[in-house]
Amino acid sequence: MALLEGEVPPPFEVRRFQPLPTLSYAPEDLHTGVPGERDFGPHVDQTNYSVVIAEKVVVKWLNPPAPLPHPTPEILAHLVEAGFNDTAPPYAALTRAVDGREELLALVTGYLPDARDGWEWCVDEAAAGTVQFASELGRLTAELHLALSPLPSETGAPEDPAARAEAALREALDLTGDDDGRWLAAHADRIRRELAPLDEPVTGPLIRIHGDLHVGQILRWRDGYAVIDFDGNPTLTEARPYQPAARDVAQLTTSLEHVAQVAVKRRGTPPPNAARWAAEARAALLTAYRDGLADAGRQELLDERLIRPFEVEQECRELIYAARHLPRWRYAPMGVLRSWYIEENIA
Repeated sequence: MALLEGEVPPPFEVRRFQPLPTLSYAPEDLHTGVPGERDFGPHVDQTNYSVVIAEKVVVKWLNPPAPLPHPTPEILAHLVEAGFNDTAPPYAALTRAVDGREELLALVTGYLPDARDGWEWCVDEAAAGTVQFASELGRLTAELHLALSPLPSETGAPEDPAARAEAALREALDLTGDDDGRWLAAHADRIRRELAPLDEPVTGPLIRIHGDLHVGQILRWRDGYAVIDFDGNPTLTEARPYQPAARDVAQLTTSLEHVAQVAVKRRGTPPPNAARWAAEARAALLTAYRDGLADAGRQELLDERLIRPFEVEQECRELIYAARHLPRWRYAPMGVLRSWYIEENIA
């Protein structure tokens, strides 16, 4: 930590977002010296390597270092300026120059005591059949989008959303095999009809979205909820940073559907109960999100007609992710799709 507090030798640089908390021991503490460090342990599945310092600060070392520009430092700086506090407090970013290229080496943020990610706490909620949390998630998402939305808002399509969704469906069809692949092919026309609204021009505002917003990115900790990980979607590196807010909303609502599938598979929750829980949680989240925008006079940030097609596209992307990286995950998006397109609904 001395590197962040004193002079920074070249080729390293430190970008500071807000002051670090004191890491000094209390005067009565006889164990003086360097603040204690620990890692998260082998039970935490993470690509990067994180170290907790004095139970106050987390240093996440990127593995490998990420080339700049990188979305996280810019978003964290903007959130600090906007006064958005429902995240791990951002303190600094460590970078270096190598052969004329800049790289992001590490991020320094606050440690959130008793934090659990949504793939743990939200599955508990699904198993218990409780949905009170969903209003908090809707409020949190609205406040995040309000903080990230540029003023004045940008308009116009950043890309061809219909082509992007069609490409995702085609790739999901190519990569999904066995009975699931045959089922998906039989329902492809119905799925395409759900994607049809994306053929219309996107006329609403485009904002800097989270880009990979699912329940796993929302921590429940000692003092509430916090949204984390602004690195963007690792499976969609070509996505542009400014998007309709509905894209974040759709990814978050589909993740509730995935939580329901996890509860069925791992907790033995009866499928009808899980489906009912997902529908109630989704409705509560969307109501709170709309109310949050309305309270700020920014209802125009959400284009309602985009939510469903973005949800359908997201399930295609979940199948792609499963095929490429985590085959055992396929049950979740396939379970959601099968619940959406039951046989009697096939035209």
